[in-house]
Amino acid sequence: MIKPRKLNQGDKVATISLSWGGAGDMPHRYEAGKKQMQEEFGVEVVETRHSMKSADWIYKNPKARAEDLMEALQDDSIKAIISNIGGEESIRTLPFIDFDIIKNHPKIFMGFSDTTVTHFCFYKAGVTSFYGTSTLVGFAENNGMHAYQVDDIKRTFFSNEPVGEILPNTQGWTSEFLDWGVPEHQGITRKLESCTGWRFLQGQGQVQGELLGGCIEVLEFLRDTSVWVSPSEWEGKIMFIETSEVKMPPRNFLWIVRNYAAAGIFKKIKGLIVGRPYGDMYWKEYDEALLKVIKEEEGLAELPIITGMDFGHACPTFTLPYGIKAEMDMDERKFSILENAVV
Repeated sequence: MIKPRKLNQGDKVATISLSWGGAGDMPHRYEAGKKQMQEEFGVEVVETRHSMKSADWIYKNPKARAEDLMEALQDDSIKAIISNIGGEESIRTLPFIDFDIIKNHPKIFMGFSDTTVTHFCFYKAGVTSFYGTSTLVGFAENNGMHAYQVDDIKRTFFSNEPVGEILPNTQGWTSEFLDWGVPEHQGITRKLESCTGWRFLQGQGQVQGELLGGCIEVLEFLRDTSVWVSPSEWEGKIMFIETSEVKMPPRNFLWIVRNYAAAGIFKKIKGLIVGRPYGDMYWKEYDEALLKVIKEEEGLAELPIITGMDFGHACPTFTLPYGIKAEMDMDERKFSILENAVV
């Protein structure tokens, strides 16, 4: 994998709307994210050409969304690209992606949820990208960014040292809904829930593998597209998955996990890590579904599984770099990213 260059204070960072146009419809929320990004990290934030268009305009122009990404990659003054928010139809940008541009202009690209689509474009091009927060979420957190989030961004993007051990969040997490459409809500700090730690469901010893995965609903969108990976490409990987704010019913989660089993994926990967569900809803049922399929039905009682981890749709999160080697230490109950994610 080609690793992008690290960020430095004073660098220019571009924000982009590849799916839902929430930034254009709620500029107060966007401006909060832009301001906090600049103040916390000392970068200059600029908008791609169409990123602040209305949600309706963004929906009707998938080609323009893809063009924004291609233009930002080819602009030598821009050092990183941050997705404003997810959505549900980044898939419509696929016909307009130039994979050679991604490969020949490697840059930090970060986002989560529906941004999984674009991450798989980078993965196909052989460039490391980053499953992490977005402008309207972590960067725009009400009344200031979470310290856990700030530390993660600095460790991942502003240093070319190995990322190292990722510590569980102990400062509290939140999925509290405060309508972004109400500007006054921006000044209300969201309620934090107590952290109970990651759950080490099964497995012993240490395993290492390159990271690959995304939002489980969006991975379903990607099946049989030009960027979907074959079962053989999961060989030796540490797979990461998380569910969206839609709060997928456990039965549907079970079906998808069973589909992975039928494709032979669980027999190929080295381990599985799972993000905290939105609102922590259905965590017990999801854990039970994983064990039912992987341990009982597939007989893979030794496959390491960690759930309830601090990535995905609950805040704050740590960042997962695609194609970078990580380690699950099931004896010491640790998770580490062994390589530098940027150069």
